[in-house]
Amino acid sequence: MLSLQAKIRKIIGAKTKTLRQKGVLPVILYGPKTKSVSLEVQTKDFEKAYKEAGQSSLISLEIEGDKEKNLALIQNIQWDSITGGPKHADFYQPDLTKKIQALVPIVLEGIAPAVKDLGGTLVTTISEVFVKALPQDLPKEIRASVETLKTFEDNIFIKDLKIGNGIEILKHTGGEIVARVTHPEKVDEELAKPVVDNVGEVERVGDKKKEEEAIEEAEEKKKPAEAKAPKEEKKS
Repeated sequence: MLSLQAKIRKIIGAKTKTLRQKGVLPVILYGPKTKSVSLEVQTKDFEKAYKEAGQSSLISLEIEGDKEKNLALIQNIQWDSITGGPKHADFYQPDLTKKIQALVPIVLEGIAPAVKDLGGTLVTTISEVFVKALPQDLPKEIRASVETLKTFEDNIFIKDLKIGNGIEILKHTGGEIVARVTHPEKVDEELAKPVVDNVGEVERVGDKKKEEEAIEEAEEKKKPAEAKAPKEEKKS
């Protein structure tokens, strides 16, 4: 399991800009059994961890001065529109005994024979799915080989995806097409079709928390400067 070093963060609000300038990313750790706490991690270390774990694999968040390892999921990343780098992120510490929902990308591997031998074009219609599983069983991604696509009539369906025991794919019957190879002359027609996206149909882990933090931040801005102190239960 990946490990990420963190420190208790004393700088909050607009002043966190100074942290980012030093290569430090402000983050928050929270969960059903965890009091919300403001932390900071090295931005480069966070980017490396996110690249390897995504938002559906547990990371061991090791807080300075805390002997316990906090197993958490990266959630609700805020990206800088200019630099493209992260500005803020949440770490959600789930109850390891209860199943949760997470959005997992589908990764297609290999070369389809219908592309190589028949000159067709691979078309992906579903690129990610919501799954439900125990936090420790959540996959970073679901891989599927396209080498079964030998003709233009072949398809990869949701039911063909190989997932581990105890993992359930949500909002699908199993008969939906994930990928297929189409005739060259039909490429534009296929690409014009909307890609299936379940975002919004299932509440993401941490969305509610993000909304609460946004409301809190707005309220803080309305207060006089001397009154802008962090709340005991929630920090930003």
